[in-house]
Amino acid sequence: MTQDRKVAIVTGSSRGIGAAIATRLAKDGLAIVVNYAGNAASAEELVAKIRQTGGEAIAVKADVSDSAAVSTLFDETEKAFGGVDVLVNNAGIMTLGRIADVDDAAFTRQVDINFRGTFNTLREAGKRLRDGGRIVNLSTSVVGLKFENYGVYAATKAAVETLTAIVAKELRGRNTTVNAVAPGPTGTDLFLEGKSPELIEKLAKMNPLERLGTPDDIAAAVAFLVGPDGSWINGQTLRANGGMV
Repeated sequence: MTQDRKVAIVTGSSRGIGAAIATRLAKDGLAIVVNYAGNAASAEELVAKIRQTGGEAIAVKADVSDSAAVSTLFDETEKAFGGVDVLVNNAGIMTLGRIADVDDAAFTRQVDINFRGTFNTLREAGKRLRDGGRIVNLSTSVVGLKFENYGVYAATKAAVETLTAIVAKELRGRNTTVNAVAPGPTGTDLFLEGKSPELIEKLAKMNPLERLGTPDDIAAAVAFLVGPDGSWINGQTLRANGGMV
């Protein structure tokens, strides 16, 4: 492993938007830690693809809701690459339902992964990210749209946006930026699963560009914030949704 690359941890990056982010940042020259909670095969496949194109990557299993596992994630990154420069908080889950119908298990799991998981990684990054670093948290444009049935999910992501702005201030003096990217409807397998063609078409037409986002669209927004051209953007939420909200 070379020591001259910036090093990025991308949580929940074995598939979907996370995999697209990891792939794009590797293309931009960063060494990548592909974090996963359960899908080892997909994580290792992504690592192999990055390495085949001349990049550097490792896969590290860690449940972000477990603070000890997050500490180990940073340990393994430092062991492999010497330090951490970039954290992308992509790991998240979504369970839809009216507030009146959400059970305790669904509520707790979303809070644990989406909110506590982001808190755990931000806390660790606050101690261990090298100066001049970049943090990007994934939110959702539903925070602005306020769709029915997305209440708990949107609430956890609203909390993430608040943490984003506060941590940006708390890292004063370290030349480190902290921002969030809030995707709109994006054509991942997870998003498309269980939706009728009519519903997908309706969601695609809601923004003025009249299409779903792609994982690469979101990865490009993250790459901008992580790269040199995004160095003056700090404490902000970028709504990457084609103008939906």
